[in-house]
Amino acid sequence: MASATSSADCLPFLRALSDESRWEIVRLLVATPDGLNLGDLAERLRLSLYNASRHVRVLHEAGIVSVEREGRFKRIGIAPAFRRRIRSQAGSDALDLGCCRFDFSTPAAGTASRTKKQLLQHATIPTLATMSSPARYIMIGGFLGAGKTTAVAAVARHLADAGKRVGLITNDQGRELVDTQMLRSRGFATEEIAGGCFCCKFNSLVDAASRLDLDAAPEVFIAEPVGSCTDLVATVTYPLRRIYGDRFSIAPLSVLVDPMRARRILGLEEGRNFSDKVLYIYRKQLEEADVILISKRDLLDEAGEAELREALEREFPKARVLAISARKGEGLEAWFEILESETQTLGAAMEVDYDTYAEGEALLGWLNATIEVKATDEFDSAPLLQALAREIHARLVAEGAEVAHLKMTLSPDQAFAGEVAVINLVRNDFAPEMGQELDEPVEGGQIILNLRAEGDPEGLEAIVREAIAAVSTADCQLSLDHLERFRPGRPVPTHRDA
Repeated sequence: MASATSSADCLPFLRALSDESRWEIVRLLVATPDGLNLGDLAERLRLSLYNASRHVRVLHEAGIVSVEREGRFKRIGIAPAFRRRIRSQAGSDALDLGCCRFDFSTPAAGTASRTKKQLLQHATIPTLATMSSPARYIMIGGFLGAGKTTAVAAVARHLADAGKRVGLITNDQGRELVDTQMLRSRGFATEEIAGGCFCCKFNSLVDAASRLDLDAAPEVFIAEPVGSCTDLVATVTYPLRRIYGDRFSIAPLSVLVDPMRARRILGLEEGRNFSDKVLYIYRKQLEEADVILISKRDLLDEAGEAELREALEREFPKARVLAISARKGEGLEAWFEILESETQTLGAAMEVDYDTYAEGEALLGWLNATIEVKATDEFDSAPLLQALAREIHARLVAEGAEVAHLKMTLSPDQAFAGEVAVINLVRNDFAPEMGQELDEPVEGGQIILNLRAEGDPEGLEAIVREAIAAVSTADCQLSLDHLERFRPGRPVPTHRDA
């Protein structure tokens, strides 16, 4: 009889194996001593490569599976230490944790696979303590291109390194988000809310938190709202406090600004900008902020940073103004201290003209696309992404469509754990910049493209199609798999607490 196992020892295995697909992966690998590559594993279990990769990452982090390179593929098998833990009794491979038992034996021919309910019916864990305090809720806003996702990743990594369990929630008007893929590629439990902003999808936000709670039991939730969204205090954090105050402790609202964009909007330098109704949204985001973060401070010299800080403090006196570089790890300590120790203070909600807000959002074109890449030989992903970004960039400039943000990821076929290359473009007079690179050549994969610009969505589609055709060659073919483009609809909040 196995001895009882402590909650701390059980928890990583219980989290990893609580998902039916992951349990099926382990059962398949237990029955396959030589292991499988990711493609074979996905095909046998009828999973997409992305989902198979995501599940393998969770199992790998829990120490259940091992991954070894085999040419350009990676072979996945049961980790030796985990295999030793499995007790084989009467032909049944099982993991006995004392608190519960997982059976990985292959069912007899003609026997239906166990359902998730059957799998977990004995996995009751009465010894696990409930959380002693509400989970921390951190929302990090800012206009498109401000650097929110990089900042979210920096906060999440800081908290994880401090021993906190962290869950992330991304948000967009469309689907197939680069942000979600990038954050998952860094190992964070991430839920995605698509098809509307947090304010209009409030119930979906709470549902996403509940799903993360079941999967990763976060002590801290970090939410990244749509970059064209404002009025977050009245429509998100105040309702959370009122309805779910026993579950969440609300941190002050942080809003990031791209320093070069902010200098133009505040009249500190000349340069192309958005129209007035789009700028209305930008300024409203800053008006409701508790903390304004000058992101990418490394783009400014000391005098430029001081001038921008002074202008922000003068126009938005409610907020504290900090300057950071999330990518370089500069200036983050003071911000982390606020997020971890302070609670958002109550006050009257700001006034918002929803007609102007809606008209401003409607001026922005939204485009999401997935592009399949197939090559005759291995290639480096960065030059391909750079070439495609340059083609799109040049056409946007030629059409006079001011870009708010262009993001692309390339996910290689047969990737393990969702590795991606990432490229960004945040202004028309700025060069596309690699944010994350793959360490090995690839032979094919999928590009996810998110484009936000002040321009006609049909025109944006033509630009993307022309750029794909310009970059595609006989040796490296790019084909459009899916595309959606639209203008955001009028925001209609679920709640608004004044």
